[in-house]
Amino acid sequence: MAYEISLITSMAISVLFALSLNLITGFCGQISLGHSAFLGIGAYTSVMLLNAGVPFLITLPISMLLAGIIGLIVGLASLRVRHDFLAITTMGVVFLFVGLVRKQDWLGGEMGLSGFPTSGMSKPQFMLFAVFLAALVAVFCIYIKRSWMGRVFNGIAEDEDTMRVLSIDVPRYKLVAFAMGTSLAGLAGCLYAQHFNYIGPDSFGFIESITVLSMVVFGGIGSVPGVIFGAAVLSALPAWFQIIGDYKLLVYGGLLFLMMRFSPNGVAGIVTSAKARWRRPAQGGAS
Repeated sequence: MAYEISLITSMAISVLFALSLNLITGFCGQISLGHSAFLGIGAYTSVMLLNAGVPFLITLPISMLLAGIIGLIVGLASLRVRHDFLAITTMGVVFLFVGLVRKQDWLGGEMGLSGFPTSGMSKPQFMLFAVFLAALVAVFCIYIKRSWMGRVFNGIAEDEDTMRVLSIDVPRYKLVAFAMGTSLAGLAGCLYAQHFNYIGPDSFGFIESITVLSMVVFGGIGSVPGVIFGAAVLSALPAWFQIIGDYKLLVYGGLLFLMMRFSPNGVAGIVTSAKARWRRPAQGGAS
């Protein structure tokens, strides 16, 4: 039973993390290849606060706030670039973060940190807490997508220049998307640190950014149910098949390429197309 609890907890954290990237990339069309840095910011902030005697639940909003502020700064620095250049800019963030952590002894350096205070919850309680937060974030994302802000995000993703012509403050909404997405990544980082009881620079490297992007693309960019499915399945695969864990970057990178080549809308797009084909004959028969 302990294995199942650990697996479900990992899946919930991955779902939360993938939904945070989907807010930036899926909703607003801003490609980010450095999202794992904000997972790390949340994790390290939480651990530092725990070591200082701050209760776990109090570390959550503080870590989210710090990750969101840094995300806002990265967003400001990225306003003048788009598409491939934006991807390269955000990719530099994760290398900068990992490089800084490696050189800071008070952050554990190369060895990382372990043995820090726990949340005080049992493993089943923490699993339920992680699932609850993932569900809460999913509801929040659905609300944002259906709101006027979601329509503005979608307009920016579809045609940024047209939105500018319509007098929409595009930079402002880009920054809002970055702030929301990175703060939620910080929340996922807090849960990550507690679940694994260890954090190190390699835990938040470029591979993790590719992994979470693969989850979003596999599930369906912009689709909340699709991203939940993609994150849950891809986070469980290494546990089910050991070889995937050994060749994670190769497998996820290949999956990312295949989905972008043959099904850019991911699993959600495949399901939507299947529903459309199923309804067409039914409507033809009814007429």
